Amino acid sequence: MINNKPISISLFAGAYGLDLGLEKAGIQTVSLVEIEPDATKTISLNRPHLSPCAVPRDICGVSAKTLLEEGGKILGLDKPLRADRVDLVTGGPPCQSFSTAGKRGSVGDPRGSLFMDFIRIVDEIQPRFFVMENVKGLLSAPIRHRPHARRGLGFPPLEPDEMPGAALQVILAEMKRIGYEVVYGLLNTADYGVPQVRERVIFIGYKGDDSVTLPLPNHSQKGTGKQPKWLTLREGLKDLVDSQPEFVPYSENRLKYLRLLTAGQNWRYLPSELQQEAMGGAYKSEGGKVGFYRRLAWDKPSPTVTTSPHQKATDMCHPEELRPLSVRECARIQTFPDDWVFYGSTASKYRQIGNAVPVLLGEAIGKYLCQIIKGDRVQGLEMIQQLSLFS
Repeated sequence: MINNKPISISLFAGAYGLDLGLEKAGIQTVSLVEIEPDATKTISLNRPHLSPCAVPRDICGVSAKTLLEEGGKILGLDKPLRADRVDLVTGGPPCQSFSTAGKRGSVGDPRGSLFMDFIRIVDEIQPRFFVMENVKGLLSAPIRHRPHARRGLGFPPLEPDEMPGAALQVILAEMKRIGYEVVYGLLNTADYGVPQVRERVIFIGYKGDDSVTLPLPNHSQKGTGKQPKWLTLREGLKDLVDSQPEFVPYSENRLKYLRLLTAGQNWRYLPSELQQEAMGGAYKSEGGKVGFYRRLAWDKPSPTVTTSPHQKATDMCHPEELRPLSVRECARIQTFPDDWVFYGSTASKYRQIGNAVPVLLGEAIGKYLCQIIKGDRVQGLEMIQQLSLFS
């Protein structure tokens, strides 16, 4: 720690959602890597002191030495930051191929992906902890996908790298290889005060004698004991001032059907004679299709904020107005502060917000790690004891 604040280095920083949450918990980010130009500009606008390292760059060409040098400068030191002063390395290596949305093909071996650059930096710095975030599909992804038409009777059994979870086993093995114990699990952001149902896999790697779990929820779906209920969309957007909402407007063809729907409804509530017309080729496709012509409900949490809330299959139409949620509304649902500035086109802002880790989830993770880093083990042990009641 420096100045009584734990020190973090951020990889795949995006629009700074996870890091901002860690910052709110008392953790200081001193260097970062992000390749997307608009996202780095967003960071620079909101955190000018990080401007020297908030420049578009590919992690493949960045070394731990460079990150430590930058950390030293940002902290005002006359030499590089020592690796043993770094408490935490964070990041969400892009793994779109693990996503459960759309068609799943071969994900490829994680050892040939950007995940290995995350592992490389962690291995070179050896922080006390690392936090890695990824999509739900990572838990069940094979390394090599065999089409379902070539499975079962008359076909050879699945190879080990074709089995569900094969990619996860490689990832866990790499984390262990560089000296870390790992706890991981699927977290729902609504359980941490985010007005949104969003499931993400969180890995926490740790060294030494620390007894580490995932942070316990502070909200629940129905409200139990001392935990309040999940926040609704109405509560999440309460008091938001958005007098000139920024959004991508719907086409008249979409508005034709959305005008017939009210809050909480989707295409299934259209008159039966219009449903196939509205859905087109998707009408006969499989799956729930709940995102088509979807007007959000005020009295429920938002569904997952996507990178394109105006797209046909992932509609996030305002409960009352004939428009998708605005940039500012999406940012509020992701628990960014209202004064957080996003740089770029409207489409770019949506993309940055949809790809971000909700700030409040980052804060929950940060507070838990701070308790351990700062030696406050009592509550951490209580969390472990509570968790054992549900295991």
